[in-house]
Amino acid sequence: MALEACRSCLSCLLIPLALWSIVVNVLLYFPNGNASYATSFQLPNYVWYFEGICFSGVMILLLAVILIALECSVFHQCCQSESCNKTYRSFISIVLALLGVAFSGYSCIIFTLGLIQGPFCNSSNGWDYIFKNTVGGYLTDYSAWSQCTEPANAVEWNIILLSILIALSGLQLIICFLKVAAELKRTLCGTYSVFVQVIEMITERALLWHKN
Repeated sequence: MALEACRSCLSCLLIPLALWSIVVNVLLYFPNGNASYATSFQLPNYVWYFEGICFSGVMILLLAVILIALECSVFHQCCQSESCNKTYRSFISIVLALLGVAFSGYSCIIFTLGLIQGPFCNSSNGWDYIFKNTVGGYLTDYSAWSQCTEPANAVEWNIILLSILIALSGLQLIICFLKVAAELKRTLCGTYSVFVQVIEMITERALLWHKN
């Protein structure tokens, strides 16, 4: 019952998450508010995938808007029967929610890989991914962070923003999964109700035929 009651609000929750994902991803291009690193392409390669802007951002935002439109009573009636129309809407919602799972899941994977790889920064050996061989071990080795001399606070900037993006895309993933579960429950329950009605109608007609 709780899942069914929250079905309509799940799509709305995706909108602020998508907007925040876009904002946080944009911040990755400006370490410490400096735009010169983006113009000289001195940023981690995963940043140029635009996953926070495109996939967990714009694409999730579009899916959320369409899902909200599907839940509105003014949506176009595709069938003469109301039960048929609801089933059609649920089917489209399931497909869109599965796309949301794919988009947010992909973004979460890319953000995680970027966090494990570490920032692209300048050190005594020049510009490189100096933590790429640590397999994420640098995250707890605070003394090693000072090896990145440029951009200033590059490690902290990278870790904080990517962690936020992982959390945002993870929440999107959970919400989309819940959306799929809610719509499947609605569809299956609706199909079961129709099946029961058909069985009852057949039984009543059989009893009438037997009496006659």
